[in-house]
Amino acid sequence: MKGIFIYPSNSLILYDLVERFGHKPLAIMQEIRKKVTTAGIDSPPLNITPEDPKRGLKYAAVEVPAGVRGRMSLLDPLIEDAEAAILVEDAPIGFGCMGCQRTSELVGFLIRAKRIPILELNYPTSDADAENFVYRISEFLKGLEGATEAGA
Repeated sequence: MKGIFIYPSNSLILYDLVERFGHKPLAIMQEIRKKVTTAGIDSPPLNITPEDPKRGLKYAAVEVPAGVRGRMSLLDPLIEDAEAAILVEDAPIGFGCMGCQRTSELVGFLIRAKRIPILELNYPTSDADAENFVYRISEFLKGLEGATEAGA
């Protein structure tokens, strides 16, 4: 079982697909859930810890907009745990909850720098594209299973 980083986070379709193939999906929703449900953290939107800004500064300087640093502080544990990644490119603005091109560029760079298996796909724009999208993801995830077995 590998930790599969999913970006941008979208509906639970990719999350579910990754789980169905026996891998651990790594998506920002799980980090946000921790922030919202952890006892001892103030009620949202004041749900940050003193460590969160430090995590964001690991990736971006103080001069970078706070939104980028905030997103990176949430993505940090996911990027660190990623053993493979699925990146969806050219998605419409309503796809996912990221909303920041600079963060998206930084995340793509960091994931590629890890030298892990990456599946990069364009957002599907037709039914045929959607079928191919799901097929390519399933083949990628099956290939990771084979790599896991071969490495064991």
